[in-house]
Amino acid sequence: MKRVLLTFMVIVAGLAMTAPDASAQSGNRNGRAGKGQDTMDAWKKDMAEFRARSEQDRKIRELTDSIAAVQAFAAVKNQDFVLEAQTVSFKNGANVFVNSTTNFISVKGNRAVVQISPSNFASGPNGVGGVTVDGMISGQEYRVGKKGFATYSFNVMGIGINAQVEIYLTPGTNSASATIYPNFNSNTVWLQGDIVPYESSRVIEGSSL
Repeated sequence: MKRVLLTFMVIVAGLAMTAPDASAQSGNRNGRAGKGQDTMDAWKKDMAEFRARSEQDRKIRELTDSIAAVQAFAAVKNQDFVLEAQTVSFKNGANVFVNSTTNFISVKGNRAVVQISPSNFASGPNGVGGVTVDGMISGQEYRVGKKGFATYSFNVMGIGINAQVEIYLTPGTNSASATIYPNFNSNTVWLQGDIVPYESSRVIEGSSL
């Protein structure tokens, strides 16, 4: 009986030595939980900083757009601007991304220049890939709608051009579009781009017809 009891005590002692310590297990769990919480807190902090930077960037963009819009509307109203085009569309449905330095409509006082140069390979009649025409403007009209959208229209007549031009401005930005209606044919052309003050433009004017 004593031998059985002794054997039982040895087994119990062995189990006690090999069993994991409950306090150690709790400590490990708490350590893992603490690390997980630290990671979560760091992620939340990073996201808060990202949102703050994004909000700041958004406000800066809005301020920049607002300033550009004020300058654009004033320049058009004063007939002292350039519409620098990024795209040119033709009646056949072709839509071409173009160089804004060689595709534009400029107005300086009573003189207007319309230059369409969609080609980057051929020099064209104007030497910069297309056609440049200039002339004197008349019948100009500047209108602002209830929601702030503005339209500036005029006729331009010269040796190589006789057309009606309409320019549409979007409030809060200097983005604009234009439609050119030739008086001698139906080859309407559409431009999309940005309005900048004449003195701020860096367009390259080719040889006029």
